[in-house]
Amino acid sequence: MTTGASTALRSYIERARKVLQHEQHTNHQDQAVKPGGLEAFVKRWLDEIGPVCHASGRDLRPFYRLASCLEGYRQQDPMQRAANLRAALALLNELEREQGPVAERQPPVAGPARSGSNQSKAASAGPALPSASPGRLSQPAGGGSEARGVPEPTAASPSAHSGPQPAISRREGGHADRGERERLEDEPEDQITLDSRSSPGHAALTLLTTDVSAIHGVGPTVATRLHSLGIRTVGDLLFYFPREHRDYSKLLNIAELPFDEVVTTRGLIWEVKTSRTSSGRTRTVATLSDGTGRLSAVWFNQPYLQKQLSEARGEWLVVTGVKQRFGNKVTFTVRSHELPEKGELLNTGILVPIYSLTEGLPARTMRRLTRWVVDRYAALIPDHLPATIRQAAGLLPLSEAVAQMHYPANEELLAAARRRLAFDELFLIQLGMQERRARWQRELASGQAFKVDLARIFVEPSEAERQAVQATAAEQEASAQEAQDAQTTPGTTLWAPLADQRPFEATLPFRFTAAQRRVLCEILGDLSRSQPMCRLLQGDVGSGKTAVAAAALFVAALNGYQGAIMAPTEILAEQHARSIGAMLAPFGIRTVLLTGGLRPRERSLGRAAIESGEAAVAIGTHALIQDDVTFQRLGLVIIDEQHRFGVEQREALRQKGYHPHMLVMTATPIPRTLALTLYGDLDLSVIDQLPPGRQKVITRWRTGARREEAYRLIEQQIAEGRQAFIICPLVDESESLSARAVTAEYERLSREVFPHRRLGLLHGGMKPAEKDTVMRRFRDHELDILVATSVVEVGIDVPNATVMVIEDADRFGLSQLHQFRGRVGRGAHQSYCYVLSADAGAQARERLAIFQETDDGFKLAEHDLRLRGPGDFIGVRQSGMPELRIADFNDTRLIEETRTLAARLWASDPYLRRPEHAALREHLSRFWQAFIPH
Repeated sequence: MTTGASTALRSYIERARKVLQHEQHTNHQDQAVKPGGLEAFVKRWLDEIGPVCHASGRDLRPFYRLASCLEGYRQQDPMQRAANLRAALALLNELEREQGPVAERQPPVAGPARSGSNQSKAASAGPALPSASPGRLSQPAGGGSEARGVPEPTAASPSAHSGPQPAISRREGGHADRGERERLEDEPEDQITLDSRSSPGHAALTLLTTDVSAIHGVGPTVATRLHSLGIRTVGDLLFYFPREHRDYSKLLNIAELPFDEVVTTRGLIWEVKTSRTSSGRTRTVATLSDGTGRLSAVWFNQPYLQKQLSEARGEWLVVTGVKQRFGNKVTFTVRSHELPEKGELLNTGILVPIYSLTEGLPARTMRRLTRWVVDRYAALIPDHLPATIRQAAGLLPLSEAVAQMHYPANEELLAAARRRLAFDELFLIQLGMQERRARWQRELASGQAFKVDLARIFVEPSEAERQAVQATAAEQEASAQEAQDAQTTPGTTLWAPLADQRPFEATLPFRFTAAQRRVLCEILGDLSRSQPMCRLLQGDVGSGKTAVAAAALFVAALNGYQGAIMAPTEILAEQHARSIGAMLAPFGIRTVLLTGGLRPRERSLGRAAIESGEAAVAIGTHALIQDDVTFQRLGLVIIDEQHRFGVEQREALRQKGYHPHMLVMTATPIPRTLALTLYGDLDLSVIDQLPPGRQKVITRWRTGARREEAYRLIEQQIAEGRQAFIICPLVDESESLSARAVTAEYERLSREVFPHRRLGLLHGGMKPAEKDTVMRRFRDHELDILVATSVVEVGIDVPNATVMVIEDADRFGLSQLHQFRGRVGRGAHQSYCYVLSADAGAQARERLAIFQETDDGFKLAEHDLRLRGPGDFIGVRQSGMPELRIADFNDTRLIEETRTLAARLWASDPYLRRPEHAALREHLSRFWQAFIPH
């Protein structure tokens, strides 16, 4: 490229940099360029720079890559804009460096400088120079770090704890795989060059976002294997943390290994044999010994291990797996194994990181790569947490936490690093919830304030309940005016005079429990305010959520507004229409059902009633959100079993009204700390009390061999006119799983066990219309036994069903088992639940024992969280939650701490607009950008 072309390009780059920096200084308002904003400027800039690049033979692709960073800039929120602007500026820095004077661009040397004279020459030449393979990372050599403006990690830096920097030209011990040999032999130490004018932030961004193939020793083969683990950049590798750390000198001896537990041990390899089983699988057995005993370690369908382990005969092998007894033989089924380094085995106190790997990527290779990037680049990681938050929570700096998470100096620093990284995840989730709540309140600042008269709800409202529901004077006045406009005479609704002047509670065949009254007051307090309600109502099976929802709909009708309930299935919608319709009928309030299964004429009449306002309450499925459904005055939206709906579907129903109040309900009890995290953007109400007089379901845990006992009970109950459920975990039979499949079980039961009874089959693979037909037949007692999968988990109300049999119960969580059990015991007859499990392990046996003794859904949820983790509960929230890699939802104290600090920070600086919070704002945007907003 000529000097003139280089100068011209440099002037264009400088002009773009000034514009982007001005946009930064004006808080990303897209006001730096008028008219058209930043996107229009970039388009014109590309049009102008194109001929210059074409004339000089310059590749335009880097410039287009910069433009892609700013696509859709005007539609982005401030946090997204800030992150993309930083990326664009970093690319500008790279482009400018490539336009340097010819004198600065020395030809590459044949290899890395090793002597002091060579190093001094390189240092005196000015900025670091690109080498034979531009874009490769290496440890900065003598003086180059200072020239580039990148601080070199010192002995006092966090990475100093990780020990000496490893050699990278050869694998330890002389063992090298093919992927490593490609790049490690006879290759110069290349490096990414950073201009001396780069700020530390830009330098860090450039380094951490560099492709992982730029790391010395990572060729195409190793890069592909790293990509399969989700590692594409240097930053990805730094944040690819070990799943555990081991001090190999403290593993269990072979003689101490317990049965039926996942444990780790080590032994010298004595003998390796591979054979084929009768089913055609290969079986590799290695005999290990450690001086205390011998162990037969077994692998299936991994014949390549014969050669690998035979070559390592006489060396130590570390294995993780389960010790089991089969007849007179004891074997150890291996889940993972490793040939550790000798130094790792001998040195007590060394915590060796154990990474999740992929085929062809040995553990020692991964450790060498992570050690290399940690030693050189962990110190460059910018810390997004403000100093005030770090001090308040007593946290390590992020760079030190990352270094200690990989190669900790001791157990205490490992715990501190884990706490810092876990805090970050939970804190960002809590900030995201604060943003969701603030966005909801900002977008829906003025809704409809309902007039609430507790004397129309409760038989004897207390003064405390009246105080709880009291709204502000201004809202009450506005509400009274709305009510006056909507109602022509006292005691009427928009639709008809009230047929019954008694309180709502007085018309019910029961009285509200204390928990129902408390929750109703919370909901009615929200309804009395102009701020639209956004509340989650959760309650155990049979706790009375439907009656609470009906009371809220009653208040909406009294204020001249319509209400809508959306249920996930037609069966559940029909149940709500019958029960809620019966509760509201005494007051002359009409309820209509709208589902896809209705005849065209019925659907047309229902839509007309909703549009004209003749119907005060609409209950239905997805049919409610169709374009042809129009509400006259929608004021309250209720979503039942909300996790069955997507975000767009919930929003579509809310858009049918003008800022309506919204209540979402779930029958899945969620531990409080988890609810505060998963639903931190919602107000939370919990019905934690069951109505008096409800019979306890008798629960029995039996081994699979004793299922005949359950079959006899089913036969007895059917003879008395009752019905039964039988639940299986699988739809079809599986070669890899021994669990019972519902299709095969249905055929077997129909043919061999209950040939004279009426059986039905229900599973998720059936069409919705087929499932609804089967459920209606079971509800109407046209079937005696329903053989089903977990599709019956929620929302099915068949009071005549008295027996629930759950096959392979160890495959379900406690909360899910509790939902199954809740399908029976809904009538006047004694009900039973049998949980059958033939192959339950130690933890599964503990779960089933707890289930047999406990019928409190919230206590079971706490046990489930402790034993199985949060996976089942996170699935309940479909609106999108970031995956936790370090944090633990069982850590109640840390969850409470992050929630408190996030609320305090958001209250002091909503949307994190202050300059000192810019890094946190950008990091928060990147953390949440892959997930759906609520």
